[in-house]
Amino acid sequence: MLVLVAPGQGAQSPGFLTPWLDLPGAADRVAAWSDAIGLDLAHFGTQGDADAIRDTGVAQPLLVAAGLLSASALGAVAPGAVAGHSVGEITAAVLAGVLDETTALTLVRKRGLAMAEAAAVTRTGMSALLGGDPEVTIPHLEKLGLTPANVNGAGQIVAAGTLEELAALADDKPEGVRRVVALKVAGAFHTRHMAPAVDVLAAAAAEFSPADPTVTYVSNKDGRTVGTGAEVVSRLVGQVANPVRWDLCMGTFQELGVTALLEVCPGGTLAGLAKRALPGVRTLALKTPDDLEAARELIAEHASA
Repeated sequence: MLVLVAPGQGAQSPGFLTPWLDLPGAADRVAAWSDAIGLDLAHFGTQGDADAIRDTGVAQPLLVAAGLLSASALGAVAPGAVAGHSVGEITAAVLAGVLDETTALTLVRKRGLAMAEAAAVTRTGMSALLGGDPEVTIPHLEKLGLTPANVNGAGQIVAAGTLEELAALADDKPEGVRRVVALKVAGAFHTRHMAPAVDVLAAAAAEFSPADPTVTYVSNKDGRTVGTGAEVVSRLVGQVANPVRWDLCMGTFQELGVTALLEVCPGGTLAGLAKRALPGVRTLALKTPDDLEAARELIAEHASA
């Protein structure tokens, strides 16, 4: 059973879209998406430096565009389930047939801008904690006023809060945590600091009618599968201000009988987590079109007929 997954913010790197634009029709598709959302995706994906593509309003639509391009380059795929980490949930919603591509790009552009505006209110950020026991780490974070914004499994939790709270964490690590690594993101995503963005997204979501998923869709909220398009979109809206439970998503993959996990571009993060948390499961990350042949072989071996 194949699970198709899409990464979240922080997976982008300068120039990562460049090789994908050489695929037949890719440049035209990206140009059409750019016109629809008023953002030059090709420019930022090929020429934007690290600071430019860290901007939340740019990074999020860029990640969804890259995920959709790479997924379509695979050809027909019949995964047993799809999921995305944070903004990757919007990519997954397209892969599940809930949203069309233009609607997804329009929604994610509004999401990124709303989250950037919310982040500008207070100086906030996020830090990854490597190692440690969640039962020890999470209460320690809450004691410092921080939110466990991403519980990723495989010994990784991402804390989010004000820069002062994160500085306190660096000086006072939870027992068992080996390292605290500041992330290159522009705000405390998936926390109360993002509450203003929820209303903006809710208004945007009211303008379209989602379809029900055609494949199993696994939600960041609690790792559960979601059967209706309306519920998928409702969760996408609320998830902006709530923690990502990727650990529970991986638990659901295991319950569903996953045998292989394929991460769309810019892949690497989720495949790495799966290697540690899902022993025996084949993993592959799409980074460039050079990975497509191996991905198609994986699909042929593990996807449904």
